[in-house]
Amino acid sequence: MESPETKDSGERGIVERIRSGEEEIRIEAAREIRRLTKTSSRNRRKLSEAVEPLVQMLHSGSVDASEAAILALLNLAVKDERNKIKIVDAGALEPLFGFLQSINLNIQEYATATLLTLSASSSNKATIGTSGAIPLLMKILADGNPQAKIDAVMALYNLSTITDNLKIILSLQPIPLLVDILKDCNKSSKTAEKCCALLESLMGFEEARTALTSEDGGVLTVVEVLEEGSQQGREHAVGTLLSMCEVDRCRYREVILNEGVIPGLLELTVHGTPKSRLKAHALLELLRNSPYPRSQFHADTLENIVTSIVSHIDGEDCAGKAKKMLAEMVQVSMEQSWRHLQQRAFVCTPTKMPVGNCPSQVSSK
Repeated sequence: MESPETKDSGERGIVERIRSGEEEIRIEAAREIRRLTKTSSRNRRKLSEAVEPLVQMLHSGSVDASEAAILALLNLAVKDERNKIKIVDAGALEPLFGFLQSINLNIQEYATATLLTLSASSSNKATIGTSGAIPLLMKILADGNPQAKIDAVMALYNLSTITDNLKIILSLQPIPLLVDILKDCNKSSKTAEKCCALLESLMGFEEARTALTSEDGGVLTVVEVLEEGSQQGREHAVGTLLSMCEVDRCRYREVILNEGVIPGLLELTVHGTPKSRLKAHALLELLRNSPYPRSQFHADTLENIVTSIVSHIDGEDCAGKAKKMLAEMVQVSMEQSWRHLQQRAFVCTPTKMPVGNCPSQVSSK
């Protein structure tokens, strides 16, 4: 078994080889770092000294050296906050931005993945956003390969939690690109989830709301995620529509209703996350014909709210489906309540136990 001293010596040796002047030795050392840090958090910490020489390798001009260095840095940064910050502080952003514009699609993809990982650190978000990453990531959304597009969406979402970054994203007219990605991706995927999360954040701006409703299939695509997405994706999708309706109910009510949102909202009030259920109920309130929701002390039942909405929907398919779902939900609710009452009655009814089975006489063996 290898001793700790031998391991430490081996790690120092790898770092020394990264600093070597010979390109082949540096490339092999970078590849070894990538292998050692793929699954080991201990190795990520032990090999953090390799960050600066790996960043220097990014400037080598060699495709092989650059690729090896990017992949090693990527693995060093995964699940290691300190290394994420250290990589940015070492000056990795400038060469990474260059690789985002490379005609080599592999290098472009690796650089996007690395930027995604670095952007997960709250300490890096402002620096990355103000350094010029966002326009480059938007270009990846338009022209990158499928995996690079997915990573770019997630990186943009990470950066969007800083208000200044969100404003930069907004200025680059992101809605058409996000809608196109949503149309093409699996609605239950992480990609759809992050697209809708980004859309929900952008709906605080009038130009984003206008762009979404103007985009062919824009609102419909969000409704599809609300119906078919992951739990988190559905939460962000209903949040997107709710944000629109809360800002200007009169303007967006018909737009949302026309995309057949009611059945999905009904299902969400029962099977969504706690936040989804609250958002779905609030949106249903806003979608009803009366613009004046009742107070919490005189709140309408879900049945009354939905009946009020479907009575004003044009098109029998959506209204009929909503009414049928509502009837099924009421039936399920009644059955659940009846089972609950039966269980309570069973628990509360005293039972006669044979003397030999009295708890006090049961053997402890």
